[in-house]
Amino acid sequence: MKAKITPFLLFNTEAEAAARFYASVFNGKLLHVQRYPENSPMPGAVLTATFEILGMTMTALNWGQEAKYTESISFAIEPETQEEVDHFWNSLTAGGEEGPCGWLKDKYGVSWQVAPEVLIRYINDPDPKKSSAVMQTMMKMKKIIIKDIEAAYQQA
Repeated sequence: MKAKITPFLLFNTEAEAAARFYASVFNGKLLHVQRYPENSPMPGAVLTATFEILGMTMTALNWGQEAKYTESISFAIEPETQEEVDHFWNSLTAGGEEGPCGWLKDKYGVSWQVAPEVLIRYINDPDPKKSSAVMQTMMKMKKIIIKDIEAAYQQA
């Protein structure tokens, strides 16, 4: 099977701006902008903006009404360093909102999880004492601080 999945993000009129924003945050690229044809609901306006981030192709679609995003769908990022955590967290929360445990909503209302690789690895540790210590530390955080996660793991 050669099928693939392309996530679509819905916007009122911000599809191109959002695609450019995500491409800049993830050092990606805008691949294509398609406009609504004449005799359509929004002639000449951007219909879709297709972009690539971290090797994944996504499409932003202007559908002419407000999109209602919820946490039931989110994008998880697994940075390797605190510098990467800080970059993604600061870029995506600008104009958005911080949530608990590495969750956030960006300025468009899209939910993201900035969960460093080490956090995932330590939470999945077979030692329940270590895993629990890391979980309890994470539960007190908004942005994940790797050195605090590592300290909890080492002290357990």
